[in-house]
Amino acid sequence: MKRSVEDTPIVFIGAGNLATNLAKALYRKGFRIEQIYSRTEEAAYTLAREVEAGFTTDLQEISEEAKLYIVSLKDAAFVELLPQITAGKHGPLLVHTAGSIPMSVWEGYTERYGVFYPMQTFSKQREVDFEEIPFFIEAKSHEDVELLKAVAGTLSEKVYEATSEQRKSLHLAAVFTCNFTNHMYTLAAELLNKYHLPFDVMLPLIDETARKVHELAPHDAQTGPAVRYDENVINNHLAMLEDTSDLQEIYKLISKSIHEHH
Repeated sequence: MKRSVEDTPIVFIGAGNLATNLAKALYRKGFRIEQIYSRTEEAAYTLAREVEAGFTTDLQEISEEAKLYIVSLKDAAFVELLPQITAGKHGPLLVHTAGSIPMSVWEGYTERYGVFYPMQTFSKQREVDFEEIPFFIEAKSHEDVELLKAVAGTLSEKVYEATSEQRKSLHLAAVFTCNFTNHMYTLAAELLNKYHLPFDVMLPLIDETARKVHELAPHDAQTGPAVRYDENVINNHLAMLEDTSDLQEIYKLISKSIHEHH
């Protein structure tokens, strides 16, 4: 009888934001999560309990019984621990989930390897809908590309092959789209707090801005004083930011970029 992809036992190396969301999503789809590794016992135990898995804080105790190892660590930790992660694992498929690390990082350490990159922002405290998340797949062999596509396909219909170079550009674009945008929310919240206003008043604006780019190109959705370079408004805003020179510089730089793009 043909085995289904859900029969692929999985070990997660890492128990952070991405690993937590991904492990729980795969568990709900019927995958057997064999084990969770984290350097901190609390993180390993917490996730392992939720997906009925074993756990360890010792890389030497990672199970060698799994068919798929999903490594989701901070970039620097992954590169540092790579020799220990791959030790004794020559038959199974090992993948990392990083947008910024090339697939070639595995070369010389193991025979079967690839990348399993869900492009989304993850937090342990908030579960995401994986059906809406695009997955970008890369592997050394065609067979392993198909395996990773099948695993990702149990969670999302948006599964793509992407080279390491393409994934780097995706990760860079995601930093602008998500991380920088969220930092703007942080700066806005600080400004509002200064004037004793709640950040909640921005939520309808945030939601509509996000909705618009589902229907319009970002360039066409742009509004605000910088588009028309309304110097009266811009200069007034800059004057309000005189006591925070870093915000003033950010405001100037982004306003200039918006105007030049229009």
